[in-house]
This record gives sequence, structure tokens and C-alpha cells, in this order.
Amino acid sequence: MANPGELQAKLISLGDSYSAQLPEKLNQLEQAFNQLPVKGWDEQRFQNLLSLVHGLIGSGKTFGFASLSNLARDLEIYLRQLALRKVSLNKEQRNLILESLQELHQASTLRDVSLIDLSGLIAVVQASQDAGAPRRIFVVEDDRELALELKIQLGYFGYDVSIFNSLADFMPAMQQTSDVIVLMDISFPEDHLGGINAMKEIQQGREVPLPVVFLTAHDNFEERLEAARAGSSAYLCKPVNIGNLIDKLDNLTSPKPQTPYRVMIVDDSVALTAYHASVLEQAGVSVKVVNNPFKAMEALQEFAPDLILIDLYMPECNGTDLARVIRQLDAFVSIPIVFLSAESDLDKQLFAMGLGGDDFLTKPIQPQHLISSVTSRIRRSLMLRSFMVRDSLTGLLNHTVIKDMLDSEVAWAVRHKKPLSFAMIDIDHFKKVNDNYGHPVGDRVIKSLSRLLKQRLRSSDLVGRYGGEEFAVVLIDADRTTAMKVLDNIRKDFSQLRHLAEEKEFHVTFSCGIADASQFPNGAKLCEAADKALYKAKEAGRNQTALANNP
Repeated sequence: MANPGELQAKLISLGDSYSAQLPEKLNQLEQAFNQLPVKGWDEQRFQNLLSLVHGLIGSGKTFGFASLSNLARDLEIYLRQLALRKVSLNKEQRNLILESLQELHQASTLRDVSLIDLSGLIAVVQASQDAGAPRRIFVVEDDRELALELKIQLGYFGYDVSIFNSLADFMPAMQQTSDVIVLMDISFPEDHLGGINAMKEIQQGREVPLPVVFLTAHDNFEERLEAARAGSSAYLCKPVNIGNLIDKLDNLTSPKPQTPYRVMIVDDSVALTAYHASVLEQAGVSVKVVNNPFKAMEALQEFAPDLILIDLYMPECNGTDLARVIRQLDAFVSIPIVFLSAESDLDKQLFAMGLGGDDFLTKPIQPQHLISSVTSRIRRSLMLRSFMVRDSLTGLLNHTVIKDMLDSEVAWAVRHKKPLSFAMIDIDHFKKVNDNYGHPVGDRVIKSLSRLLKQRLRSSDLVGRYGGEEFAVVLIDADRTTAMKVLDNIRKDFSQLRHLAEEKEFHVTFSCGIADASQFPNGAKLCEAADKALYKAKEAGRNQTALANNP
């Protein structure tokens, strides 16, 4: 990944290429103008001229030709006025257009590379590459029993917790470290908003706010507002729901996905797509460029983007038409579509978004703005999609999704003759855990197993919560022998985990059944075989892994 200095050099190089192509672009403009009929009105040829002029607006300023861009915008406005009348151009109108073309030629020699502004890009790139918050927790709570309980619970889930029962102890500790998440009570004896005020002081001057989760005995808008101003990542009411707290902390500490965000750019301008692709790739985004909108559907199916950037004005197929086509595909109905255009008319922007778009970015767009806008919208989109496909307790794929994905993965593996295994996992005697220790403890056991599976399996593997205490795992490119070795090791490690309830420790085990797609070549049969293998493991005494019998 290039550093910002290398990126600036690359963008200037792209500008050099653009500059070298400008004479040809302007010649095409003149040819388009000369092809307009002297008498009568030719809508197609006039729109072609208008499209060529419009293309200079965003691309010109992007590569340092601000004067060219401004002149092109003035000419576009004039041409659009003429387009409304749809009558032959008179001599005066033709001369005015010719004068504008000559001015464009003159402006094509005026370039200011300082317009390629990368100020602020470093911070944006670093934020987009942030690997997640630390796993150290500072609990700041004057209720000693609650603080100790939080430390025990969070320690169980792998967090390193330090307790501070007063702000006076906490503030000096923060002068020596910033590599923590703060779990902060809002109210203290000396100040009912003491926790908020302390965090405001700590956050002051920080480019990236310190992660802080506020705890409160009250739930009112004023407190929430002040907490937000203090940089709150979450706001939880007492008594604290440990499951909700763990979810918030897991989100804060989750590392950057190993799979980069995927953005598909559809724009007929080769220079601009190269520019925008370079900027996004600087932030670790994987980019697919499509310069011909008629090839967009093939690329869409193959690349499966997280977001689509579409130029609004393209010959033969404009951006709004393409967006409507994409929105007719069920698989991509929720994929964010962002129009990228030099169009500054708000009414036209809103009209375009009404036809399937989610946002509108006006060319030229500064690199840091492009990165921030694209990545933030992708994050929100992925979060919303996760609510639909993931189990609320564990964050794993839900029952329906894991079954659907099993079907597609099995079909792909069989078609390409690749190994694939499927496993069913069930926590042993789970009802006794709930009966003896309560459902909150049972939920923690479920979450601990889900976390262990996510940590120990590969990012390419699929893990889902199949039922209450039952899990499903799709091991990609793994035969039954490999799957048996991996899952049996996880089983052994899980049986050694110490679970805590009311200061008592206990252990839990699971049983597992595994089936191989080479023997059961469709999702339904594979699932049935794994389920029977799981039953076999249960019958044999539990806490073991069993392979499905040959069909």
C-alpha cells in the first residue's frame, strides 16, 4: 500500500497523462460541435456535445485544471439553456460556443498541481486502517461490588481489567496510557456528571476519541447528549446487561476485517476511474473498475461489491438507468449506490437518488472526502446487513443464512471438485447449566463457544448458530480428516475453559458430528449426515467428535 507521498506522485502522474490527452478531448469537442446541423435540431448530436463538455468539469479540476473546469461549467449551463429550446442555433449562438471552445484550449495549458490536495489524508487513512481498540479495560466505578463483578465478567471473556473506584485515582493513570477502553460510571459523589466531565477533559485535543462506554442509573436525553459530546461509544443503563456490554466491547475491539472493503466504480472516464481507484486503494479498499456500463452486470456478479460508485452521465447508459437495473436484482437491492458527478443541481441530485441511489458526491472530490464517505457508508451498510443475517446473542450467522450458504458452498465445491466439510456442534447437558446457574450464565457459555470457534477457525470458514445451544460450521477446502483434527482440538480446549457463576467454577463440553461433501453432495444430505454423526457422538458418551457413516 503506497504512503500519501507516493499517492500524490501517482495522482500527479495520472494528471500528466490526462494533460497529454486534453488536446484530443478538445478536438472531439470541436468535431461534435461541427457535426451539429446548421438548420434544424439534432437531439442526439447536441446531447453528445453536452456530455463531452460535462466530462471536463469534474475531470479538469481533479487533475489541477481549475480554469478549464470552470469554463466548461459555464459552457454547460449555456448549452443546457439552448437544449430546452430545441431550435436551430443562430450565428450569434454558434460564435459564442466557438469562443468558449477557444477559451478551453487556452485553459488546457494552465495547470496547478497544488490543487491535488492531500491535507488530512494521512489521518483518514490511518483511521480506516485502524486494527481496532485495545483489549485493556479501565473500569471507573465507585460501587466496589459492581466494579469487581464487572472485572470478573469481563475477565472471563478475555479482557484485562483494572478498577478505579474514584476519579482521583483514574485521572493520573490516564496520563501514563491511552491504549485502553474506559468503562465509566457517569455519577460520582462529588459530581453527578463527574464521569462525563472527566472524559471531556481526557478527549480534549485527541484526533481520535478514546473509546468510552458510559454506565448510568438514569436514562435521560440531557445525559445522553453530554455523553455523546464526551465521545461515548455506548451508553448503558444499570443494572448492566453483561451480554449487551460484551457485544459493545466486542464491536470496539474487533480487528479490521481481513477481507478489505470492495468498491466497484462504473465511469466511462478512464482517467477519473484510475484516480478514484488509486485514492481508495491507498486506504486498503479493493477496487473493480468498469469503464463500459454494459459490462457492469458481469462485474457485479463476479466482484460482489460492498458499494458501487456510478458516474451519473455516461453515453448510451446513464447512471440512473444502471442503478435501476441493479436494484431489480434481489442479491444487490441493499448494496449502497453512490452517484459521482459534476452535477451541482440539487434537484437533479435528489431525482437521481430517488431512482435507486443512496448518496451523491460532487466532482471534483478531495481524496480524504472520498475515502471517508465511501468507508463510512460501507460500515453502516455492513452493520445493517449483519442485523439481518446474524444471531443477536453471538454475532454468528443465523439459522436461515448458514443453511442457505451451506447449499451454495456445497454446490460450488462439488462443481469445482474441491473438499468441503460440515459440522454440527451441540453443548452437552446445556439444560443443566441453565437450571443450575441461570440463563445469563448459559448465554455466557454460548458466547464463549461462539468466540472460540471464531478465533480458531479460518476467516474463510462459515460459523452459524443453528439453534439454542447448537452450532453449524462449514469448513471450506477441508476434507473430513482435516475437519476432524481442527474441531477435535477446539473441543478439547473448550472443555478446559473455566466458567464462573456465583464464585463457583464449572466446566462444559460439546459433542460434534462431521460430514464430507464428497460423500454427501448436496446441502440437505450433508446436514442430515452431520446431524446423525452428532447423535452418534452423544450416544457414545458425549464430549467427542464423530464422523458420518459412509452413505
